[in-house]
Amino acid sequence: MEKRAVFATRHEDSRGRYHEEAPSATRTPFQRDRDRIVHSTAFRRLKQKTQVFVAHEGDHYRTRLTHSLEVAQIARSIARTLGLDEDLAEALALAHDLGHPPFGHAGEDQLDECMKEYEGFDHNAQTLRIVTKLEVRYPNFDGLNLSWEMLEGLVKHNGPVTGPDTPISSLPAAFRNFHQLADLEPDQFAGPEAQVAALSDDIAYNNHDIDDGIASGLFTIDDLRDIPVVGDAFRGVRVEYPHLSDRMVTYEAVRRLIGIWINDVTDETRRRIALHQPQSAAAVRAMDVPLVAFSDALAERQRPLRAFLYERMYKHYKVNRMRSQAKRLLADLFDIFLAEPETLPPPWRHDAAQVTEGRRARIVCDYIAGMTDTFAMEEHRRLFDPSGMR
Repeated sequence: MEKRAVFATRHEDSRGRYHEEAPSATRTPFQRDRDRIVHSTAFRRLKQKTQVFVAHEGDHYRTRLTHSLEVAQIARSIARTLGLDEDLAEALALAHDLGHPPFGHAGEDQLDECMKEYEGFDHNAQTLRIVTKLEVRYPNFDGLNLSWEMLEGLVKHNGPVTGPDTPISSLPAAFRNFHQLADLEPDQFAGPEAQVAALSDDIAYNNHDIDDGIASGLFTIDDLRDIPVVGDAFRGVRVEYPHLSDRMVTYEAVRRLIGIWINDVTDETRRRIALHQPQSAAAVRAMDVPLVAFSDALAERQRPLRAFLYERMYKHYKVNRMRSQAKRLLADLFDIFLAEPETLPPPWRHDAAQVTEGRRARIVCDYIAGMTDTFAMEEHRRLFDPSGMR
């Protein structure tokens, strides 16, 4: 284990929380952030939110919760190797998908379409809305009152969100409506731990989509033979263990592939550290390129994998059918709740009464976005299937 890097985010120097609280006697600020994420309602709901497959399709496919746990494990490993704050990297990884609605990207696309006349929907912006407003668990403030470092990491984990061609006015509504957004330095990169969490997400979904795609029968090991890096890993396992079942070959190959991706990002990041020599987390944020990155060679070689998964998995006709059903289901829910807010349960019904249509639409959107796949299907049955009347 390496000692703490000079450019790591230091919990002793945290910029604090927007609502003042006494420090914890037993935890650092970032450990406290992680625990608040784990205990949140939004985090628990991830157990029945889709990654690619709808939650009821089977118990072995990844959900948003299992994906988030896998991302957190990878983020901790990389952060430890680079001498960064493991707790902050883990907390950011656990929180990164909180804003996803039911039914994965199909759900996000449909909610954005439903909200087209009401400032749209974006899952990253919804994550900020959840942790600063919608989670109501504390008597003195709304949201989770996370540290500055957590909030800026959640907003900017994919890079700066404002710049010469992207003013704040062009951002999703939840970003624009967060009064302290400018304080999060949106024109700069996030701190190093947030950058680690973002690439850990890429590593997890690249490799675990291979696992789920094979397990679901959408493609086979042989279909991957010409994919750079991936094909070599599977061939290597079959040569070394010729009698393994395809399932065991997949487990071993995916394990090796995760290692390849982790080693690449740590090697490339060390190269950039030596080149740029940042002396603080603030210096990392102020760089004109990310500090944490894949090498150009691996970034180029993983493009065929993403193209393959897009065609053979995300656009497979079985997945398309699920997407189509999911979008129609969410459109039905949105339309009825907007037109008949009295059908909303409390306290949503109370909040949606006597407000403008735009405000009601956002309340309906928040309610639907917080649903699990299974709850959304059950809610639709109760509202549209006469047998669900009670």
